[in-house]
Amino acid sequence: MNHDPRVDYDRLREQGLSRTGPGWVACRHADVVAIAQDPERFSSGVSRFLQVPNGLDGAAHARMRELFDPFFSPSRMAALAGLRWVATDLVAELPRGVPIDAVTDYGSRFAVRFMTQWLGWPTDLEDELLAWMAANHEASRSGDLARTAEVAGRFDDIIRRIVTPRLLNPAVGPADVTDEVIALLRGEHGFEEILVSVLRNWTGGDLGSIALCIGVLVHWLASHPEHLDEFRNLPDEALDRAIDEVLRIDDPFVSNRRVATVDAQVGGVLIPAGDRVVLNWTGANRDPAVFGDPERFDPEANAADNLVYGTGPHVCPGRPLATLELRIAVQELLRGVQRIDLVPDDEPVRAQPPVGGFESVPVVLG
Repeated sequence: MNHDPRVDYDRLREQGLSRTGPGWVACRHADVVAIAQDPERFSSGVSRFLQVPNGLDGAAHARMRELFDPFFSPSRMAALAGLRWVATDLVAELPRGVPIDAVTDYGSRFAVRFMTQWLGWPTDLEDELLAWMAANHEASRSGDLARTAEVAGRFDDIIRRIVTPRLLNPAVGPADVTDEVIALLRGEHGFEEILVSVLRNWTGGDLGSIALCIGVLVHWLASHPEHLDEFRNLPDEALDRAIDEVLRIDDPFVSNRRVATVDAQVGGVLIPAGDRVVLNWTGANRDPAVFGDPERFDPEANAADNLVYGTGPHVCPGRPLATLELRIAVQELLRGVQRIDLVPDDEPVRAQPPVGGFESVPVVLG
């Protein structure tokens, strides 16, 4: 296995708030929570691109959350449980007894198929979306802003290809979630830009994130086979907590950014107005001051402090959807196989910052 960036985050956390180049990095749990829960002093408006809703602050953010949070309501998620067949069929397709990659062969394909069904997008987009996911990860790792902008633009082009015909010929009644979003936003100032931003947030972020999460979960289960039967038999809510705990231990959602709106004291350090701060969720989720041994699997004890989906007013709005997707992905995999074995001669490859989790997790299903 290549270098595990969590080692670096663990070391960085010991230094408290750290200056890195033009900004700061927060890895301690207390510092990350303090900043994330203080949107007045630490703004989320840091991206070059419009990000709805979580790149907004104050009343604008609250209004967009009010508009879009109902898409992730319990009743909506209950209805989406009918998409379980996406995972069931995919698990049935996976070969047994030979190596597969849990990230690309299962995680990525499940994420794309579930999302296209949810939004009502053409299923023949699968290969294009998979190629975009790979290009997006490569661009993120490169740190080249021009390259990341080009890849982001490619995804916006995909979205516009899907929504433009619907804008020209509106549905009489919303036929799917994409139609619902269009109908909801019509009349808003900057309607099309907001529409593309929302769909980008729901899809571009979700695709890669779900794939990475599945890679982490499959790797953990393969490394801890004593938990296979336990996970198989857990009721939904307990399984959700167990999945969240595995993701706390090895959090693929590495970081978010904030910018100080005023001079602000955090953890005994003065952060000047205008300075950027990186909230390192992966490091905070492994803070021994909160979790003791960060590798210890204890879903019940650690649930209240788990930051996998963030905290504060900008907590991930799509958490209910991600929770449902990951529950289904794990349940159907464990129902379809008896064993998950790592491949001795083909070690997992760690994703490198700013991405977390694994690029690849070779396993053999049995």
